[in-house]
Amino acid sequence: MNENLNINKTKDNKEMAERKSANNDKGLVIINTGNGKGKTTAALGCALRSAGHKQKVLILQYIKGNMPTGELNSIEYLKPYVEIFQLGKGFIKYKDGKPFITDKDIQNAKTAFEFSLKKIQNENYDLIILDEIINLLNFNLISLEEIKTLINCKSQNSSIILTGSNASEELIGLADTVTEMKEIKHAFQKGIKAKKGIEY
Repeated sequence: MNENLNINKTKDNKEMAERKSANNDKGLVIINTGNGKGKTTAALGCALRSAGHKQKVLILQYIKGNMPTGELNSIEYLKPYVEIFQLGKGFIKYKDGKPFITDKDIQNAKTAFEFSLKKIQNENYDLIILDEIINLLNFNLISLEEIKTLINCKSQNSSIILTGSNASEELIGLADTVTEMKEIKHAFQKGIKAKKGIEY
């Protein structure tokens, strides 16, 4: 009887170890959201950490445009482990307090989605960062179904980070880890402009 118990216990331990190993190999879906500063910064920290392990990282930036940022310069030193592509054409303009979406914005979002899908499908990355894609969703320039397609087309062991304000409950439901950055105060409120090395 004791022998049977030991056999069952060994079997249970083996199955648990296999499940744990499978979970450790499976990539995560991570969301950085909220109205506070640090969503992109946190994602870039993960890129730096991954590169330190010689893992392959893809960073796709939406909306922001091709402004010269510090991360672009730093990533030059992280090649060949990290790739970055600025897919946006600049921030969305506002008119009468509402987003003013142009045909150019719509076409740019479509082109960005197609480029993203092709990159994620055709290459195997350890970490994929979709920076500001949640804001693209908020502006109705990409659908939730298209975001699901990007998440589902990655390899099983790739992790993916989505950033942007006001993530919906449905989007949050897709994630394994969600962090909300909450603004307590910001230097902008004192009239201090964006600071090099901090905001860009």
